[in-house]
Amino acid sequence: MSEDGEKDKERAERPSRPDTAAARRARRASADRKDTPAKAGTGAGAGRSTESTKRPSPKGKTSEKVAKPEGKGAPTPKRNRRDAKKGSLFTRIGRFIREVWGELRKVIWPTRKQMVTYTTVVLFFLVFMVALVAGLDFVFLEGVDVVFGD
Repeated sequence: MSEDGEKDKERAERPSRPDTAAARRARRASADRKDTPAKAGTGAGAGRSTESTKRPSPKGKTSEKVAKPEGKGAPTPKRNRRDAKKGSLFTRIGRFIREVWGELRKVIWPTRKQMVTYTTVVLFFLVFMVALVAGLDFVFLEGVDVVFGD
């Protein structure tokens, strides 16, 4: 306990973090509904509302119609691809070019110094690999001449 006890009082007044997933869901649900105050308490069942304790029925087994949620928690509606208009060929080409241009603006282009460095590294690696392959080719050619004779 602290000397003056004020910090301990503040901690006691603040509700602790929910320790179960069900308690977190209940807290979020009560926060979403502004008109219903959040239930305070402790323990694993604290803050559970009656709606969150009900289990959803399996698919196809429900007898009542459930209203689809709207807003932030609602799933993204499916796109009906048959109804979507493709547009003309020139419209699609124009959209493609605009999207490519937009993506190219997001690219972080290298500076001139970086470009010179990268090009130099690639060229030296290329020269090394060509020399390595040429050297191995020469060694194997000599080995074939020794084995099969000339």
